[in-house]
Amino acid sequence: MFYYPTYGGVEQVMYELAKRQVKEGHEVHVFCCDSDKYKRLKIKGEIIEGVHVHRLRYWFRLSLSTFIWPSLLWKLRKYKFDVIHTHVSGHAYVLFSGIIAKLKKTKHIHTTHCPWTDAFRPLILKPFIFLNNIFFNKLAYKLTDKIIAITPWEIPIIKKYAPENKITVIPNGVDEILFKKIKNNKFKKENNVKGKMVLFFGRFNPTKGPDKLVEAFKEILKERNDVTLIMVGPDEGVKEKVKEMSKGYGKIMIKDPIRDKKKVAEMYQAADVYVLPSYREGLPLTLFEAMASELPIIASPVNGVPFEMKEPDNGYFVNYGDIKGLKEKILKILNNKEIAKKISLNNKNKAKNYTWNNIAKKYMEVYNENPNN
Repeated sequence: MFYYPTYGGVEQVMYELAKRQVKEGHEVHVFCCDSDKYKRLKIKGEIIEGVHVHRLRYWFRLSLSTFIWPSLLWKLRKYKFDVIHTHVSGHAYVLFSGIIAKLKKTKHIHTTHCPWTDAFRPLILKPFIFLNNIFFNKLAYKLTDKIIAITPWEIPIIKKYAPENKITVIPNGVDEILFKKIKNNKFKKENNVKGKMVLFFGRFNPTKGPDKLVEAFKEILKERNDVTLIMVGPDEGVKEKVKEMSKGYGKIMIKDPIRDKKKVAEMYQAADVYVLPSYREGLPLTLFEAMASELPIIASPVNGVPFEMKEPDNGYFVNYGDIKGLKEKILKILNNKEIAKKISLNNKNKAKNYTWNNIAKKYMEVYNENPNN
């Protein structure tokens, strides 16, 4: 649906894959709508780090992240690609791309990105979700050669719409810069953080649970005043609410998004624990980023997360909305250096399996497969 400069996990996955494909000598085109979620973008075509970006005019929008842009049908037909790769199930462009791939006899790969829960979605989307579930997903998947799940959690759901031999699992990845220690890390100094630091890094979307984390952190501050909560990310509906909840609490800091990777690495490495208090997740990039940064993790045990994170090896699980549980588990890590050190080492070792270079190679293997296999 979107590409740079839009913030989001799917957009980051596409960016990481595309720039590596360009580096290997391939010609890469990205087709998306001409919005960044908030406004219509004026630049419709440009080359970003060697990637040809085509932003097609959307006709109307259904929600923050759902736009309809039928011109993909005739725009895509002008080209002859070796592979068409779509991202995020349940959108009309997946079906449009499948139709064009069929007409052009082009291989069609689709990555689902785990869109299988409908809580927090606006009412206007409910009829479309219903139609997707009973008809459109099955039709769209019929027009694919391979369906890539980002977590094994998705497989039983995908099997409702497509045969299992079409499905393979490729997780998300992590940038190698996060494994490198930043010398003279100034993140705490620049943000006036003294003592321990708890980190939330993600979209301020109700599904991410930032408001629940603020509630829990207020309880933590009743017991410890040497801890700061840093919350970084773009607004997707609840940032102002979180700011309002945090008024009068100098130890809760709400920051703008960070895109620069070195700054992101500094932020992670300055923290003592990473918290992912979500209602739903596919397989969040921040999970592996926190691991690569040697951070203990507190996360909701939802969807794909328990397939990649184990308790207590990588951190602790707390159910969405469990304020007492969030407080207890965060304090457990902050109060026990031995536990934190053991988890940090485990996470660093685990993250090495998920570098973007390795993930990109797995995708290229799928691109090169014989479609009859």
